[in-house]
Amino acid sequence: MSTSYYISLITAMFIGGAAGYVGSLMATKKMSLVGDVLSHIALPGIGLGLLYGINISLGALASLVLGIMLIWILSLKTELSMESLVGVVFVLSLAVGFLITPEEELLHALFGNISSVALPDAVAAVFISVIVFIAAKIIYSKMMLAYVSEDLALASGVKINKYNLIYLFLIAAVVAFGIKVGGTLLTSAMIIVPAAVARNVSRNMRQYSWLSVIVGIASAIAGFAVFPFLAARFGLSVVAIGPVIILASIVFFTVSLIFKNK
Repeated sequence: MSTSYYISLITAMFIGGAAGYVGSLMATKKMSLVGDVLSHIALPGIGLGLLYGINISLGALASLVLGIMLIWILSLKTELSMESLVGVVFVLSLAVGFLITPEEELLHALFGNISSVALPDAVAAVFISVIVFIAAKIIYSKMMLAYVSEDLALASGVKINKYNLIYLFLIAAVVAFGIKVGGTLLTSAMIIVPAAVARNVSRNMRQYSWLSVIVGIASAIAGFAVFPFLAARFGLSVVAIGPVIILASIVFFTVSLIFKNK
């Protein structure tokens, strides 16, 4: 295996693990749809990055931060739910991003291209993944208390809006540096599916959070392990590694359903 292969694999493993851990926080109220569609808000930033030769992860992060701030400001000014506001910003971002992203790069923007990960990108992804994990661990108990009872959380001094905002920024960081793995369409699946797997088979919150991490990492490893065989059989390009990783996580999800039923 080439050096670039291992660089890409390590990147996918760290992003997968961080995404899984952040995803396990999606049990909190009103946040599931947010995590699902937030990755699409990165598309305008990716398009601008491709047009002007800027690192697409930085472009995606800038776009996500602007989108999150817009959602947050609107949530303070209106009575609309977080899901509704995210939906509005989502379709706006998707339309603008589609118009400005170069057509020849659109496939990579939508589905990722893990082979384009260079060593600096990998180092940045590993660093961000560690930071995201630490930050998520700090807010984890407070977010879960808010999930159990918002009134109890408020009585305990938990500032729910503040921690929801932090959570959105953690998703933004994972998405921005995971774009080359799964693109804007599939990166959110790296957040959602491992947590769903863990929820099916875990018996307590500690198992739930750690299994989410393990499944995220295992999905990346399985995707890279299976891809060469699928590529040889079906003539897939490297762009397909991201979708194969997601399919691996879906296999884990299917297995978790079997064990859950037992």
